[in-house]
Amino acid sequence: MAAAESKQRWLSSPGTDLPNTQVGHDLGMTTDNTGVSVISAALATMPSGPGVYRMLDAKGDTLYVGKARSLNRRVTSYTQIGRLPERLRRMVTGTAAMEIVTTHTEAEALLLEANLIKRLKPHFNIVLRDDKSYPWLMLSEEHPYPRISKHRGAQDRKNSYWGPFASAWAVNQTVTAMQRVFLLRSCADTVFSTRTRPCLLYQIKRCSAPCVGRITPEDYGKLVGQAKAFLAGKAGSVQKDLAAEMEQAAEELEFERAAAVRDRLRGLTFVQGNSVVNPASLTDADVIAGWQIGGQTCVQVFFVRGGRNNGNRAFYPTHTKAEETPEVLGAFVAQFYDDKPPPPLLLINHELPEQGLIAEALSLKASRTVEIAVPQRGEKRAVVLHAETNAREALERKMAESAGQAKLLEGVAQLFTLPDTPKRIEVYDNSHIMGTNPYGVMIVAGPEGFIKGAYRKFGIRGPITPGDDFAMMREMLQRRFSRALKEQAEGAATTEWPDLLLIDGGAGQLSAVRDVLADLGVQDVKVVAIAKGPDRDAGREWLHMDGQPPIQLPPRDPVLYFLQRLRDEAHRFAITTHRAGRSKNIRVSELDEIEGIGPARKRALLNHFGSGRGVKMAGLTDLEATPGISRETALRVYAHFHPGVRMENTG
Repeated sequence: MAAAESKQRWLSSPGTDLPNTQVGHDLGMTTDNTGVSVISAALATMPSGPGVYRMLDAKGDTLYVGKARSLNRRVTSYTQIGRLPERLRRMVTGTAAMEIVTTHTEAEALLLEANLIKRLKPHFNIVLRDDKSYPWLMLSEEHPYPRISKHRGAQDRKNSYWGPFASAWAVNQTVTAMQRVFLLRSCADTVFSTRTRPCLLYQIKRCSAPCVGRITPEDYGKLVGQAKAFLAGKAGSVQKDLAAEMEQAAEELEFERAAAVRDRLRGLTFVQGNSVVNPASLTDADVIAGWQIGGQTCVQVFFVRGGRNNGNRAFYPTHTKAEETPEVLGAFVAQFYDDKPPPPLLLINHELPEQGLIAEALSLKASRTVEIAVPQRGEKRAVVLHAETNAREALERKMAESAGQAKLLEGVAQLFTLPDTPKRIEVYDNSHIMGTNPYGVMIVAGPEGFIKGAYRKFGIRGPITPGDDFAMMREMLQRRFSRALKEQAEGAATTEWPDLLLIDGGAGQLSAVRDVLADLGVQDVKVVAIAKGPDRDAGREWLHMDGQPPIQLPPRDPVLYFLQRLRDEAHRFAITTHRAGRSKNIRVSELDEIEGIGPARKRALLNHFGSGRGVKMAGLTDLEATPGISRETALRVYAHFHPGVRMENTG
């Protein structure tokens, strides 16, 4: 594993003795210097061993993360600014401080670099934006009759796991196949313990009904063993065992059992179907192929486990147009396995820069050998070409969609007389029920479609009169643009400014937003309010802008459809945010606010009165009669709900 970052930090000074273990430094913290002088000052005590370095801006945010076999030699190259490409020159100019972490080996530095890039998402790195968890197939080993199911999240050592799978659909398909072939249960333990007769899965021959004793623990254990062998890639031996069992049942004239085994054998044969999608020569491997068009890259990953294809997923790493496909693939591979175990074999379509080092780092992470290969012939080559074709087609589809998006954005610029095609459109909406649980949201769209990583939620703080939508909009805009102005004043390199603000509402909302921006001194952002037309019919919306009367577009105008999509996405996000916040508040009881009422007493009160409202309406005598509630506690609860009542008069 990569060396952990040390918490020990100090300013650089000549003659510092470096320990043999990894150490963190803060170097060149004088933000008055230019970037080159900051880096030059850091080099005075920069160690020559392997490690990871970070370029920081004046705000302390990470601009770039890099690793090196020799930190001193690598960082020295940044002082020769005339030899750097434009992207790195801008990075060096914005550098106000440096931080390093030394490691024992370059492989450890590579793992740490990948971890930091995924966590910090530096502006000048190739970044894999993959925040989704991957589903696994789980067999619960603690129960006498193990259950097969889909699993996400942390893994328990007591259970067995296979994966990862590219999608929930892929793992669900595998669960269905395992039910058909091995008759394993998939129901929850609570359901299993309360069954009195077999469920529908038993009737359609997808479960052996261990819940009602239709199979012995020993026979069920044999099914579990066969399933494990199949998932481990030993499908051939399982097939032979089933064939022998079918023949034996037929010889013993147990034709029903023979037919049941035959059906399982057919299911196994169907699942085993081999092709370029399910390669026979691969057991556990990931097939990774990158394709680049016009400075954009798509990386397709196929997960092969136990000789079966567990599905594929497309990724679009963020990088500059100058980065070539091998460089993007190298950064992708290092970051992709930061939070998941690598398989023994990676098949790729390009030689990677530092391919041997990446393989060494992944082997260190997996505690076994991991091979990275670029096959040139045979079935493995066919599998890589198949992944490459998928990457090319996915990227072509994405770019075609982007081209359509570009035409719509050009139409928006023309309609609202913008100086240029908008790169960032922000849409605002809010949601509440009679003023309760108020939330505001911001969604963002650009040339690539919706930018969901830039979405923001605003819990309205108030004080605001319930239902005052104008006040909610004012608070939301004040918080968003006050923060942007502060970041701009601090010189943050990643401050994003919108080219267009789209507000769900009419002239009133437009006026409220205009006043907020004027108070903050923001004058160069176009604001448009989109209001539903008569009878709130879609297609008859009015567009309100400063300095001109409201306008309507023809009902079938593509730009109108685009604006409706933006408005509807903001509305969807506002509704889901409000519902999530409301559900969270519903789970919080007013009893939690009473001092001395912990989980046990809260449970006793709710069990006795049925609800928090029942507790609130109860008299002192009723509270005292609650099992587990003392008179002192009852007095405290009663006083909370009846402030100002003299306790001696409560009777």
